[in-house]
Amino acid sequence: MRPVDADEAPDGPPCPACGTPNLPGRRFCRRCAEPLQAKEEAAPLPWWRTVWPFRRRVRVRSGRALRRILLVLAVVGLLFLGFLFLPAGRVLFEDVRDKLGGTAEISPAGVSASGAAPGHPAGAAIDGLTNKYWGAPALGSSLTCTFGTPFRLVGVVVHTGASKEPEEFRREPRPIRAELFVETADGTVHEKKLTFNDKPGPQEVRTGISDVVSVRLVLREAAGQDGGRPIAVGEVEFFKRT
Repeated sequence: MRPVDADEAPDGPPCPACGTPNLPGRRFCRRCAEPLQAKEEAAPLPWWRTVWPFRRRVRVRSGRALRRILLVLAVVGLLFLGFLFLPAGRVLFEDVRDKLGGTAEISPAGVSASGAAPGHPAGAAIDGLTNKYWGAPALGSSLTCTFGTPFRLVGVVVHTGASKEPEEFRREPRPIRAELFVETADGTVHEKKLTFNDKPGPQEVRTGISDVVSVRLVLREAAGQDGGRPIAVGEVEFFKRT
């Protein structure tokens, strides 16, 4: 501030800060240097700018980072949803769910075979016992299991041979190569070639197929096949996703 001369008494608007009269047209007060013209009020914001997180902040550029992060997340989410609608995306998504989720055994509603040796029916392959087996009369024989409700087939476990005991296992012919035909509710058939280790015990085959209604196992090659004895399949187990 500076002192005001006594003879200086202009006839003009008073300063809004100190009340000193000023000459018309001045922009700043001659005494305190405060602006004489009131600041123009900002135009009201549109309604959507008043909603979090789009409302204006007091600080310059405040809130821009958050809005950009939300925009990026929205774009990523849309891309992810679009990816799921693609066949490859759905397969990948379901495969991840198979690995992260649990499994439970599911029993077929029915079972049949193209042929069976006397005393070794098709039902022996799904009775939960490995000391009883389905006796396939020859290569090319098939075992078909049907299910009442479509389900997600995560995997199949096959016990080859007549027993889990090594000596008895090698006494009877057993499959070492087969094909799996999995049919879904829309009529699509998925084919998978199987190769078994020639040893007793469970052998797991991962499938990952949705809406399964039937599974057919066809024997293509066997070990120890001589003398016309049947090819032994001790047990076939099916697992669904929980």
